[in-house]
Amino acid sequence: MLRIGIDLGGTKTEGIVMDDNGQILWRERRATPQADGYRAVLANIRDLVLELERRAGVPCRVGLGTPGAISTKTGFLKNSNTVSLNGHPVKQDLERLLAREIRIANDANCFALSEAVDGAGQGYGVVFGVILGTGVGGGIVFHGQLHTGLQHIAGEWGHNVLEPDGPHCYCGKRGCVETFLSGPGLARDFQLHGGDSSWDARAIDAAATHGDPLAAAAMQRYFDRFGRALSVVVNILDPDAIVLGGGLSNSSRIYTDGRERLALYSFNDELRTALLPHRHGDSSGVRGAARLWPAQKQ
Repeated sequence: MLRIGIDLGGTKTEGIVMDDNGQILWRERRATPQADGYRAVLANIRDLVLELERRAGVPCRVGLGTPGAISTKTGFLKNSNTVSLNGHPVKQDLERLLAREIRIANDANCFALSEAVDGAGQGYGVVFGVILGTGVGGGIVFHGQLHTGLQHIAGEWGHNVLEPDGPHCYCGKRGCVETFLSGPGLARDFQLHGGDSSWDARAIDAAATHGDPLAAAAMQRYFDRFGRALSVVVNILDPDAIVLGGGLSNSSRIYTDGRERLALYSFNDELRTALLPHRHGDSSGVRGAARLWPAQKQ
């Protein structure tokens, strides 16, 4: 059976039709009508699914990836940056609109699943997928199976406290990993140490490679925090591979300087865990959403 994957973002909603071999047959992207409210966002997803299904010519299973997670307390979506969805029974309402069961997962979980099954982490037993972008997220895959956890928060290393006196985080704590290792977190740290407030993470990394002293110092602080934060995951999970995604995963030195710091802080005499760049790029999330449904058994 063909599968439809939907990647719901704050500004765009992307959908694909994928077969059991991981081949994308059709793809479409639409703007997310977040300003129009909850019902409009759901109607947009419904229309996208029906259009992709029309192209496929057969009924399809549907998986949805979104920032945030389903609360085990209320059954409603929480912590999504598509804020109009928070506090609503997204899964139940979409199932009613589409007249079928759907599967839904955090977008970092979808990234991890995609990269573990047929991406950079293919062939590794335990894979930790990491998003380093406007936020910091993670997902855990054991031998091809996504692990979401009892409370649907498995892999959420971005909201471990790294420095208790650090910046305030939207989650209510201070000094979360996300406040330092996200793109905005790097830019904030750079500015606090005298850097240009107009530079984003990409500009800082590029300037560091060309010898700018403030940028180089900011990136070294970044790599040190990366190593300290991720060493906690390695010490607990001991994964075979860590796959990095998001804009900051494109920094080549995160796989050298960042890896050296990770090895320094990990509780072992050597770091055998592979640290890998993503393979599927921006398609990882939508591919992982489709893979929330397993392949049909022959």
